[in-house]
Amino acid sequence: MVKPELCVKCRGGKYLCGLSHCPLLVRHYVKTASSRELYGSSPPTVFVTRRGVVKPAAPPEVGDTSHYETPQVWLEMPIERFLAMRLSLLYGAVKDARRLQELQLLALSQRPVEVEMYFKKLPTGVQFNEYTPPTGPTAPLRRFKLAGEPKLPKAAERLHGDYHAKAGTAIVEMYRAGLDVSYITRALSVGTLGVKRRLVPTRWAITAVDKTLSDWLVDKVKKLPEINEYYLYARRTTGNLFLAILAPGAWAYEWGEAFEPNTVWNPGGALEVATDFELYRGRSDYPEIGGCYYAARLAAAEALYAMGRQAAVVIWREVYTGFTTPVGVWWVRENARAMFREKPVKLDTLEEALEAASYILKTPLDVWLKASRLIPVLKSSLFPRHGY
Repeated sequence: MVKPELCVKCRGGKYLCGLSHCPLLVRHYVKTASSRELYGSSPPTVFVTRRGVVKPAAPPEVGDTSHYETPQVWLEMPIERFLAMRLSLLYGAVKDARRLQELQLLALSQRPVEVEMYFKKLPTGVQFNEYTPPTGPTAPLRRFKLAGEPKLPKAAERLHGDYHAKAGTAIVEMYRAGLDVSYITRALSVGTLGVKRRLVPTRWAITAVDKTLSDWLVDKVKKLPEINEYYLYARRTTGNLFLAILAPGAWAYEWGEAFEPNTVWNPGGALEVATDFELYRGRSDYPEIGGCYYAARLAAAEALYAMGRQAAVVIWREVYTGFTTPVGVWWVRENARAMFREKPVKLDTLEEALEAASYILKTPLDVWLKASRLIPVLKSSLFPRHGY
C-alpha cells in the first residue's frame, strides 16, 4: 500500500512510490459501473475467455471510441491514462450460442457500434494478464442488442464468407489488405476465419496472429540480400528499455527480457533474465518465454521487409523496478515497431555494437551475454552469411 505522505509530496508527478504509474490518477479516470444498464459505443471490443465465454464490451459513452481498441494510440498515452481507459470498459458475459452471429458482426466492424447491454448484476472486478490488454468490470448479460449498424471492411466481409480459405491464409490476406493486427485477432478469436471455424481464446489468438504474420514475412525476408553493417536501435519508455542489434548474416532471431526486482513477473529480490532464439530453419516448439517472443518477432520481420534486407536480429528488453502491471503483448509489439522506425546507429563490428549497447543498457553487458543464446553463434566463425 502506498503511503499517503508520499502521495502528498509526489502529486502524481515524481513517482516517489516507485511505481511506473500513479494509482490515484488511475482511480480518478476510471468510470465505475453504477447501473445494470449500459448504452455506449463499442470500439468495438469482443473478448473470448479460455472457457469459450464471449464478452462484448463498451465504455459508458457514445461516439468515436475507437481509441479504446487501438494499440498505436495507447503507446502515446501516459500509462495511467491507458489503464484507466481500458478499465472503464464494461464487459458482458454471453454463453448463449444463438447470440454469436450478432457478436461476430460487432467484432468485424471497422468502426464503433452503439450497443445496449443489460446486466444481471452490477459489473465488478478487473483482470490483468501477460497476453491481453487489461479488462474492466464484468457481469453476465441478461440482454444484448446492437443499436447501431456494423461496417465491415471488404476484405473481412469476403473472407468471412469464404469457407475454403484456411485461417492462416485469411490472416495474411487481411494483413495485406491493411487491416491492423488487433482487428485480425478479433476476427480469428470470434470464429469468423478458416475452414473449420471455432471460438479461439483471445490470448491464444493474439499469439497465433503474431506468429502467422511473422512466419509469412520471415519467409520473404530470407530471400532478401543481407545487410553489410551492424545496426543498433534503442527505445526508452515508461519503466522499460528496448534494444536491438541487427547483424550481417542469414535470418536468426533472439528475444530476451531482464526483470529487475519488484517488477511484473518478478516479485523477488534479484534480477531475472530469460532469452529464447531461433536460427534460419526456425523452431518446432513453443518458446518458453511466451507470446512476447512472437510480438517482437513480427516487429523485426516488418522492419527488415520494409528495409528490403535480411539480418540476424537480437532484441533485448529491460523492465525496471516499479513496472508492476501487466499490460499485454501489444506493449512489446508496438514499442518494438516504434524502435525500428527510428534511425539506427551503424557500426562495423559486433564488438563495437555490443560496446555501444553496454552504455545504453542498465543490466551489465556480461549478464546479457551470459544469458544470450544467439550472440555466441554470431561470434562464431561458423555462423553462415547465407541461408542454411
